[in-house]
Amino acid sequence: MDRLSFEKLVQNALGRLPRRFKKKLENISIVVEERPTAELLRDMEIDHGTLFGLYQGVPLTERGWNYGNMLPDRIVIFQGPIEEAATSPDEIEEIVMDTVIHEVGHYFGFDDAYLYEIEKEKINTRERGKMGGEEGGNHRKNQ
Repeated sequence: MDRLSFEKLVQNALGRLPRRFKKKLENISIVVEERPTAELLRDMEIDHGTLFGLYQGVPLTERGWNYGNMLPDRIVIFQGPIEEAATSPDEIEEIVMDTVIHEVGHYFGFDDAYLYEIEKEKINTRERGKMGGEEGGNHRKNQ
């Protein structure tokens, strides 16, 4: 997928966030990069696997009364790893949506453990929907 098409998926994912969250996104830059650097993976102690996205900044829950005049927080969505993990264009879109939600969750102060629980619930709901005969398109079984 070309970069422009991928960036549109990221913009669409942001547009699908609930209004109450979108209204609170301030001073944040969301960018697409090809892939995380080896140095970043090393710094994050990721020996196996890779990153789909990364939040860099100070979560809202950790900002004090004197927080201000700061550079924007940053969310990076890594195109290469997402495309490599997906088996279809629909799955790329789904992974982008999940990744954007995950990284925006960090902006709001949620930690990985909490966000993974939400993601696990979402996967379980999808699987139950498939077993119950509900239509749902192409969904990933593992994250």
